[in-house]
Amino acid sequence: MRRALCSLMLSAAVLAAPASAAVKEVLGGRLEVVTPEGRGQLAIATSQDWNAPLPQIERAVVVFHGVNRDAANYLRYALTALRDAGASESATLIVTPQFLSTADVRDGLADDLLRWRRAGWEDGLPAAAPASISSFEAIDAILARLSDRTRFPALREVVLAGHSGGGQVVQRYAVVGQGEAALAARAVSVRYVVANPSSYLYFSNARPTGDSTFAPVNEVACPTANRWKYGWADAPAYARALSPAAYEARYVARDVIYLLGGADIRPDHPALDKSCAGEAQGAWRLARGQAYVTYLRQGNPALGHRAWIVPKVGHDAGRMFDSACGRAALFDLGGCRTVF
Repeated sequence: MRRALCSLMLSAAVLAAPASAAVKEVLGGRLEVVTPEGRGQLAIATSQDWNAPLPQIERAVVVFHGVNRDAANYLRYALTALRDAGASESATLIVTPQFLSTADVRDGLADDLLRWRRAGWEDGLPAAAPASISSFEAIDAILARLSDRTRFPALREVVLAGHSGGGQVVQRYAVVGQGEAALAARAVSVRYVVANPSSYLYFSNARPTGDSTFAPVNEVACPTANRWKYGWADAPAYARALSPAAYEARYVARDVIYLLGGADIRPDHPALDKSCAGEAQGAWRLARGQAYVTYLRQGNPALGHRAWIVPKVGHDAGRMFDSACGRAALFDLGGCRTVF
């Protein structure tokens, strides 16, 4: 297992990106990620300063942004959901990493900031600079930080939640991620909340054909259908520690909630994956999520994963997380009645 060591320099300031940059804000906090490939700084924000010990923290919620990398918005979404849920703010830590692109890191920002080519972070690919560090290794570093009992002696639960592109990285990390082991060794439970991703990682070449049936995808017509991030061909080094079958056995045993927008049904949504590999999984996000859960249930009859539909909500991270089902998923509450 790879080990990712981390240290943090946290600033409360949020830096305004220059007008020419692709993102409006670059988070001011920094998490140093150290791996055999090298080291780099991950942009990050937390709701409480985790430089010092936080003995009151019982739950940590790590929230992943979408393709726009608007992490500051996601921090606000999570805090709003926390307050509306009536959960304890003092006992809850919100952690929001920011996976920058190469276009974001310029005009005075430090050269050691981790940045990826386009949306390669969604796929767990290595960073473009300053070192070839996978976004999955960056998540390992966050979880390693949270597993430190000298800093978090009362921590009992960690939730990783992502919407859209963030939902993609959480779903794939839930399959191949290595960071859960350090938390489990300290009796800290881990839950993965996968909200409205454009695609999922399949364990075989079967894809939905309609009416809860599946058949091998035509790889002549769609050569990318079974390539990473949709399947296992050309998987990055991080995702080759086990066989797909072994990864599946571990994944189905993990605590996963699929949070699906009941109105996320636009086949023309501008951020929807319209590649042949994406469309092989369904016409729109709700259909893709329902098909994936059905696929897993057919292959694993004892599957404990939960799938919740948020009625009348489309592709909207704020409304998804601050719905009854979203608050239940993030903060381990009841109140979600729309189970798929």
